[in-house]
Amino acid sequence: MIKAGIIGATGYAGGELVRLLLSHKNAEIKWFGSKSYIDKKYAEVYRNMFCLVQDKCLDDNLMELAGQVDVIFTATPQGYLASVLTEDVLSRVKIIDLSADYRIKDVSVYEKWYQIEHKSPQFLKEAVYGLCEVNREQIKGARLVANPGCYTTCSILAAYPLVKEGLIDTDTLVIDAKSGTSGAGRGAKLANLFCEVNENIKAYGVAEHRHTPEIEEQLSYAAQKEVLVSFTPHLVPMNRGILVTEYAKLKEVVREDGTKGVPSYEMVRKAYEKYYADEAFVRILEKDACPETKWVEGSNFVDLGFKIDDRTGRVIMMGALDNLVKGAAGQAVQNMNLLFGEQETEGLFFAPLFP
Repeated sequence: MIKAGIIGATGYAGGELVRLLLSHKNAEIKWFGSKSYIDKKYAEVYRNMFCLVQDKCLDDNLMELAGQVDVIFTATPQGYLASVLTEDVLSRVKIIDLSADYRIKDVSVYEKWYQIEHKSPQFLKEAVYGLCEVNREQIKGARLVANPGCYTTCSILAAYPLVKEGLIDTDTLVIDAKSGTSGAGRGAKLANLFCEVNENIKAYGVAEHRHTPEIEEQLSYAAQKEVLVSFTPHLVPMNRGILVTEYAKLKEVVREDGTKGVPSYEMVRKAYEKYYADEAFVRILEKDACPETKWVEGSNFVDLGFKIDDRTGRVIMMGALDNLVKGAAGQAVQNMNLLFGEQETEGLFFAPLFP
């Protein structure tokens, strides 16, 4: 039985971790960490856990927790884990961090985009970026996993096969993304009040959203050259969900019939199938079908689709996922399964919610 501790258990991602781990047959939660609710019953914070969780919330003492569990999930704000992580802690326990502290390898890039000093850059080299469909083998032997962001997971998975196979001009890559309000966390913020969000859609973080360097770094590995993207996120009035629509110019190739031109539908689909055909949580939609957030809600699935625009020579890549599951807690549990030799789908293979 995997003993798990959660720091930040009363945030949205932390609450989702609790929900998922309760149904995992080989895991048990030993520590519900929440500095804001110390000694309060967890089920009083989240009433959906009434009669399911009897524990009280504990503090965020990482060292004490490391001596009691096999894995720690840190669903905490940026900068927390980097400020408290030590070699002593990592020698005792595996850590899956849901913040951005160890996602970006270049500490100067992290500090520029997040506007905080990184307190433990010595661990950046060994941290493994926890995108399971791309880094599965590296994750298995890791001590420290940097769980990817929600926008980034969807954006990277949608473009990865075409970038990896050199089918698109990465200099033309534009990403338009939309997220439900839970992506902003559970803290009270004026911009997230009902009257501010309802009946409204808005762009934010234009040309400066901090998930941008994360997307660029991972796609640069795939392309084996520097990739810069135009990334614009939007806030939409729904609880959950990420929808990305990406645009890029297709490169000229030799088609199956020997003619030159943009890749055919079949060539693009084969690229997606090459990387995702055996992936349990990636669903490649049928021709002309577009991903929708309602068909992945509450699940660890990501739905991908694409459309070739012969008129402009571009491809439109699309993806949808639940930002709290595959975009956060579900991916973290998927990483845990890899770390401990569990079946990767354990605790995660269930149908999306509808309606």
